[in-house]
Amino acid sequence: MSEKKISGTLLIISSSCFRVIDANLNRCREGLRVVEDSLRFVLNDGTIYKKIRNIRHDIDKILRGKYGELLMERNSVEDVGREVLESPKRGIQDIVSANFKRVQESLRVLEEYSKSFIQESSAEFKRQRYLVYIVEKLVYLKYKNFFVKD
Repeated sequence: MSEKKISGTLLIISSSCFRVIDANLNRCREGLRVVEDSLRFVLNDGTIYKKIRNIRHDIDKILRGKYGELLMERNSVEDVGREVLESPKRGIQDIVSANFKRVQESLRVLEEYSKSFIQESSAEFKRQRYLVYIVEKLVYLKYKNFFVKD
């Protein structure tokens, strides 16, 4: 953890902040991959699948130059959330919905932390978050009958 004094206030620029960014970047890409594979292999939707794939690739590019720096701060072994169990999913609707939410939440965290630590990427994370909102609605409208539960 590195520390820096600014105007008498101790500002902690810690590895934990980069861990937050790294974890949420991973969470975002993983969630997009789940949605992408659901569209590709379950729903056979090449059009929306490609939109999600493009979003995933665009998000990956945002901090690609920081990959090594983020990776060095990763501490998966001591992650206190590692053992938390996730709730079971009842089918594709739950899987797709949960992963869209996971992506949106992680993009919001990335947007907020980027404002302080990697300012140049914050606006792009926000833009990507709104794209995901649009695609989520597109998937819902196109497949709402498929997603209707009995």
